[in-house]
Amino acid sequence: MSRTTLLATALASLTLGACASHPSTTTASPDPAADAIVVPVPAISRPQGETPQWWYTHGAAEAAARGAMAGKARNVIVFLGDGMSLTTVAAARILEGQRQGQPGEENLLSWEHFPASAFSKTYNTDAQTPDSAGTMTAIASGVKTHMGAIGVSAGKRLDCAGSLHKPVLSWLQLADSAGLATGIVTTARLTHATPAATYAHSPDRNWEASVPAQAQAEGCRDIAQQLLDAPRYGSGPQVVLAGGRSFFTPTDTTDPEYPQVKGRRTDGRNLINEWQAANPGGQYLWNGQQFLAHAATAPAVLGLFEPDHMQYEHDRSGDAAGEPSLAQMTQAAIANLSRNDKGFVLLVEGARIDHANHAGNAYRALSDTIALSDAVRAAVQATDEKDTLIIVTADHSHTLNFVGYPARGNDILGKARDHGGEDGEGPLDLARDALGLPYTTLSYANGPGYTGATASQAAGPKTHPHRAREVQPAAGRPDLTHVDTAHPDYMQEALVPMSSETHGGEDVGIWARGPGSKALYGTMEQNSIHHVIVQATPALRQAMCDAGNCDGNGVPVTLPQLEQFHKPATDAR
Repeated sequence: MSRTTLLATALASLTLGACASHPSTTTASPDPAADAIVVPVPAISRPQGETPQWWYTHGAAEAAARGAMAGKARNVIVFLGDGMSLTTVAAARILEGQRQGQPGEENLLSWEHFPASAFSKTYNTDAQTPDSAGTMTAIASGVKTHMGAIGVSAGKRLDCAGSLHKPVLSWLQLADSAGLATGIVTTARLTHATPAATYAHSPDRNWEASVPAQAQAEGCRDIAQQLLDAPRYGSGPQVVLAGGRSFFTPTDTTDPEYPQVKGRRTDGRNLINEWQAANPGGQYLWNGQQFLAHAATAPAVLGLFEPDHMQYEHDRSGDAAGEPSLAQMTQAAIANLSRNDKGFVLLVEGARIDHANHAGNAYRALSDTIALSDAVRAAVQATDEKDTLIIVTADHSHTLNFVGYPARGNDILGKARDHGGEDGEGPLDLARDALGLPYTTLSYANGPGYTGATASQAAGPKTHPHRAREVQPAAGRPDLTHVDTAHPDYMQEALVPMSSETHGGEDVGIWARGPGSKALYGTMEQNSIHHVIVQATPALRQAMCDAGNCDGNGVPVTLPQLEQFHKPATDAR
């Protein structure tokens, strides 16, 4: 296999800056690896020339230039902290340390010990600040796409007919077709954006349990229904642990945990029953006792522990049926999938970090980030760095702010206390704004924590849960002197009133260890994560090459077509 020289890499870097009139260019690492391979990338005008194939080639080039092809991973685990901004990571790191009796700042979350790290550029093809569907599709498939897209390349969000010609292959589907075991673990609904992007294809992330009549007539199917199609690539996800069971049952079905809750499907289908029929040796789980008995050992597992999203980590202990933690689900999934001699590929999502940030509630956002750290630690303990690539990243950011000059060890959820500001040397006391009022270290740029009166809560600090409706202008800031801002239900103040806090557009982190992890450094396009995974895992890249999608160096560079990896029904199980 050929290797580039430093001179060739330097020339490639210069070529990348050439004008769009040139027929092609190459992309290379800013600090080329010894195992770097140069992949030519067509020069285009942007964004008009950003075709799915261009995105795929560009991502392949970025990964190959960083030496990803030298990886020899047998297993891959991708941890996705949904909405886990760098501020969320920093604040959670401090909170975890303070819960352990430390000042907090010196602490590190589990993945912050990993040897490799990078920044991920998260924009969608049509948006500076992205959503979870488009970003996870980029991570899973290697192709950037539009906001709201699930497993399809860029197009119009409600264009069913057009989307049918634009499905993209995820590394979960690729692994399944290559004979590896696959799994999905998430605290969200199984049909939600992040997990859905690994197995479904839809132009609109909201088509979870039904699709509009026109889209149905054109051939589109809801996301839940598509889970049952996954076996066309092999045996399908062997382990699925998530929430969202109401999206798999019809409207006349009563939930086993909450008698007042019914299913959401209007087509009369009970997809849980259909899954059980298709997996006669498998186990369907919906409570903690069943999880402990079967999750790690059953030949196939479908665990749906809530009718909607699973509980926040803070609230999980109050669940009467008993919900497993993210770490427990991760441990069980690894134990189950590790029985496959060829290896496995697993997605683990800490989904509710995002939901708590949207709700303007830092306590739950940080607690769920710490829960994700526990899950990563469990995976590290259960795997070998020599054969398992672990990647931890986020799909997008949030507007959580870390402000003021709080003294070392100050309660990260509390009010800022300092010695008189940046230049002060006075006694430790509450920091105050220009009005003389105290403020918290953490706040949000926008969201439901805005302190004006609403239809459901009076003017002043807001209490979780609160979705701001009929918002009135705030008359200045509230006095927080006697407010317990560290209470789990306290909602941080927000500058701009909104019913739900928004995502942020800045870069997010990538942390990695194991084979191929050295390719993750610097600032990368988000879709290149897919290519690092595929290139660093011999079974995955061989499957791509066997389908004719590799160049002369064995780098998968051609956008795969789903039909190349379909298995006959008789071979699927």
